[in-house]
Amino acid sequence: MRSIFFAGLLLALGLNTLTISSAQPRSALTGQQPAPSTARPWTYWWWMGNAVNEADITHQLEQFAQAGIGGVHIIPIYGVKGYENQFIPFLTDRWLAVFAHTVREGKRLNMGVDLTTGTGWPFGGPGVSTDMAAKQWVLEKGKLTATLTKQQVKRPAPGGQGLVIDYFSKQALEQYLRRFDSTLAHLPEKPRSVYNDSYEVYGANWTDNFLTEFRTRRGYDLNSQLAAFLDTTQTAISQLVHQDYHQTLAELLLDGFAKPWANWAHKAGYKTRNQAHGSPGNLIDLYAAADIPETESFGSSRFPIPGLRVDANYEVDRFGTPNPLAMKFASSAAHLLGKPLVSSETGTWLANHFQVSLSQVKPQVDELFASGVNHVFYHGIPYSPPAETWPGWLFYASTNYGPTSHFWPHLPLLNQYIERCQTRLQISKPDNDVLVYFPIHDLWATPAKSAGGIHQLEVHHVERWLLPQPFGRLCEQLGEQGYAFDYVSDALLNSLTASQHGVRSPSGATYQIILVPRVTYIPETSLRQLAKLAQQGVRIVFDGQLPQQAAGFHNHLARSAKVHQLGKMLQKLHSVVVSPNVFETMKRLNIRVESWAAEGLSFIRKRQSNGHSTDTTQYFITNLSDRFHQNWLTLSATGQVIRYNPLTNQQEPMPIRKGENGQNEVFLQLEPGESCFINVHSGTPVYIDVAGQQRLVSQSTTPAIPLQNPWQVQFERARPALARPAKEQPDLGLAAPMSNLVSWTTRSDSAGYFSGTARYTTTFDLPNGVTASRYVLDLGDVREVADVRLNGQPVGTAWCLPFRLSIPANRLKASGNQLDVAVTNLSANYMRLYDRQHPDWKKFYDINIVDIRYKPFDATTWDALPSGLLGPVTLTPEVR
Repeated sequence: MRSIFFAGLLLALGLNTLTISSAQPRSALTGQQPAPSTARPWTYWWWMGNAVNEADITHQLEQFAQAGIGGVHIIPIYGVKGYENQFIPFLTDRWLAVFAHTVREGKRLNMGVDLTTGTGWPFGGPGVSTDMAAKQWVLEKGKLTATLTKQQVKRPAPGGQGLVIDYFSKQALEQYLRRFDSTLAHLPEKPRSVYNDSYEVYGANWTDNFLTEFRTRRGYDLNSQLAAFLDTTQTAISQLVHQDYHQTLAELLLDGFAKPWANWAHKAGYKTRNQAHGSPGNLIDLYAAADIPETESFGSSRFPIPGLRVDANYEVDRFGTPNPLAMKFASSAAHLLGKPLVSSETGTWLANHFQVSLSQVKPQVDELFASGVNHVFYHGIPYSPPAETWPGWLFYASTNYGPTSHFWPHLPLLNQYIERCQTRLQISKPDNDVLVYFPIHDLWATPAKSAGGIHQLEVHHVERWLLPQPFGRLCEQLGEQGYAFDYVSDALLNSLTASQHGVRSPSGATYQIILVPRVTYIPETSLRQLAKLAQQGVRIVFDGQLPQQAAGFHNHLARSAKVHQLGKMLQKLHSVVVSPNVFETMKRLNIRVESWAAEGLSFIRKRQSNGHSTDTTQYFITNLSDRFHQNWLTLSATGQVIRYNPLTNQQEPMPIRKGENGQNEVFLQLEPGESCFINVHSGTPVYIDVAGQQRLVSQSTTPAIPLQNPWQVQFERARPALARPAKEQPDLGLAAPMSNLVSWTTRSDSAGYFSGTARYTTTFDLPNGVTASRYVLDLGDVREVADVRLNGQPVGTAWCLPFRLSIPANRLKASGNQLDVAVTNLSANYMRLYDRQHPDWKKFYDINIVDIRYKPFDATTWDALPSGLLGPVTLTPEVR
């Protein structure tokens, strides 16, 4: 917790430090009104079999609210065996009654409620006829025609079984939604938002009137180019026809589903949350049609943070890893159109059941924040009756954030961290300079790798469609070098206008340049819009070359000639550069760059209005690498600089010096795994003198003091329960003091089955001759959360990497200090025993319960996971 360490040093340097008390009202955090429920994390809430009742709903919502959860997203899902008589069919009168009760209780508790427009996923159910159902094309008698995919709703709840709808048909959607018009719409209690999951309509690539729509939209009959459409050898004509085919699918998905669904929701009084990813369309446009665009963080990102663990059984080749470039499709749409919230399905399959720690969750959340997400949804919490024995009801593909989770007692710490971050991220606006054109027609000209021969732009496998493209490679470089950027689609490109500061989006966001990656195909309408903007003074940089051809088959030669003509005109404009090195060009154009990002730091830069003529520049910076620890950095924003630590709720001014190039530099200490906000306000900076700079350097090299006395270890609470007094507990091999900290699972065979809390106690003396204002307690390797007390008084809880706490020097004695560290481990070790003794806990319908490889869950073969305080434990003095 370097910011606390830093605070003491700043006091020594004569600078001020402000600690914001967590007891203050939320308005004290920002000077704004109290934070809304959206500032707190929300959660997916699976209603298993809809076997719910009012009393248990109230009980669970009160638990969630007390833990700091801001809202729930109800997903009716498959049920639990043995509870069939409690199942409530979806949208029946009884179901509507318990749903209305949920919304009322949410309002009472200042919690929001969202609802999937259906059960399981995708949309579908008992009222979906074959005319309404998802379709694919087949070739009959030399002509393209439609046939059913026969896909059923996946993981449906009782009353939700049936065919999946045709997402390309407005008529099918409208007919499907009538079921909600006659039921849900009549309730006085409404959800905040309705929700659509990621596009998982397998093999669907057609609709009944596709040929008519194709002819109207593309200008020719697809059957007339049947040979090119069926060609798989990537001939030039085949590429053009497939561009047209995908363009038509994309437009039908937008016009037949995304926009009509949003219009229906708005008339009913709901907002929409849409996971556009996976769709065969332009993700930017599909996200833009929703009130709350939602991305997804599936799996673990393999950050090189020292001590961060990943599940070795997670199959990266099969499921992929989260990628910030995929996340930016959702945030870019929001930034361009001024949508205040960008959400995320967070932590899906982060690790196997019973094996996820809070220290694994936080870096994934930080990656989302740096990518523009500001509305986290945990994935998630199954509805589980309080009377149900441990581990309760579980959903097959989630991290359990609910009351039966091993980290539930400490979850409020993560929730508080997220609330502090999201409070700031939600009241600020993006401050990005570069708008990158997304050339989807180049992608559509490549062989499709998804079912049905279509390009489904998923978040799981960006290596299949995003990273190989020049667009993806360029955006990776932009992020690595420290440029702040968003994406723009062809449709949204036409909504841009020139301004005296650059190019303005419909939301009022202003960008300094439009950057066009190396592109082969472009709609001539898009190039014409770029030319129009360039003529009005907007700076446009083409990477390496101008676009070569018009997209699509119809009148291709004539339209390509127009592309070349527009290209020649663009080359004559002073505001246009065709650059062999776009980064050198952007440097010459004075495009802001945060060069310190190259040291492994991720960030988002935003603006926050302070009611005056100038805004505050706000950075959220997270260290998800192992390269950065501390350095002098040059921020693109200048002024008075304040650092805020959302983990400790402390803020302090940052030391500033004049660099060799005359620019202001700030000194940032940020260990791997840490994050912070930096706010730059207008005003004259206060510079640190040479002696102060030397103290900063010497402070960073102060040697740590190892705590070498033996440790006493005693279990306090655990599963299996230890019913007898501590002195009568069974021998776990812990009676003898530990001279070296090791996992408690190595002390005896029985200790390998325990999940709970053990208290580690040791004593230490301070070394002679050391004068310090504070000490940093570094616990080393902690499995998994450590509550720390010193001389009988609480110090704090270490729950994320690095496991460090700050201790004021006046809390320490010269000799005889007693340090108590209560460490709580995962529930995985106990599950090794429980799964053998009680295999009947796995009693769920549909997929039942599976492991992270989608194989039947079996914990009996697991090895015991390391548990407890593993150290080494050290104290580092902050020397005056």
